[in-house]
Amino acid sequence: MSSPPQRNPEAQNVALRCRGLRKRYADVVAVDGLDLTVLRGECFGLLGPNGAGKTTTIEILEGLTVPDEGEVEILGETWRAHARSLRERIGISLQETQLNDKLTVRETLWLFRSFYKNGRTPDELLRQLSLEEKADSRVGKLSGGQKQRLAVACALVGDPDILFLDEPTTGLDPQSRLQLWEQIAMFRKQGGSVLLTTHYMEEAQRLCDRVAIVDHGRLISLGTPGDLIASLRGSNVVELATEPELTADVVEGLPAVLSARRRGQGWALTVDSLPASVPALLATIERGGMKVVSLSTHQATLEDVFVSLTGRALREE
Repeated sequence: MSSPPQRNPEAQNVALRCRGLRKRYADVVAVDGLDLTVLRGECFGLLGPNGAGKTTTIEILEGLTVPDEGEVEILGETWRAHARSLRERIGISLQETQLNDKLTVRETLWLFRSFYKNGRTPDELLRQLSLEEKADSRVGKLSGGQKQRLAVACALVGDPDILFLDEPTTGLDPQSRLQLWEQIAMFRKQGGSVLLTTHYMEEAQRLCDRVAIVDHGRLISLGTPGDLIASLRGSNVVELATEPELTADVVEGLPAVLSARRRGQGWALTVDSLPASVPALLATIERGGMKVVSLSTHQATLEDVFVSLTGRALREE
């Protein structure tokens, strides 16, 4: 990977920076003053519910959409002044990549390789992404998961410095997902930076050094997955449904509950200690003449942070 001289010591550690990004479509504000910084060698997650402005933000950063306001700097360069050189240094895997159905997998990779002065050997990527057996198959004959892996291979074939991955594991089986995670880890070991969007919260929690949660085009939280989880009131979550349903005033009076939010037909309650809180919780419900329909517990996760901040699960429409 090429590493041109940087303008100052601070810039040496920054792969991507945007300041004050704004984009409006008619009366809809898609991005509203967004500031982000991705460090070199970092896997940075961009998470948000549908309609939060993630796709528009990614398109601006990739140079596909021009913002109404704000600045984007990638590897010390801007799209306005260095568009050609930047396209040589980034790889993009879109949410849906439309490839030529009549070309074979190998022909598709060689086509994408021809767009770059330098790059990787397509046969190497076929091996790494488990596409060797499909190398001579036409793209139109591939499964959804195989097409997704081919799209990622096309993003890697130019040997980029920054990889934009927009929901790269959608449609992949568990084995293929793990293989792609390994490719991301290998890319980072070689000094590459990754900007990742995903609808799989466990994927963000496992892969990302830092995560930005956006909603309504604004940044609402930023930090490491561990720090974001620690910011929740309570390290454990009790998911509970009863008949009749618990009302908000009853939930607020439950013992040892630090915070509560509706989840489906029941409640998600954050608590510090399961041994201390669950028996007291059950006793209170029994005294109130209610019946427990379902009860489960788990350690707090990034999904719980996301729901507490946005009021929605990541995969909700």
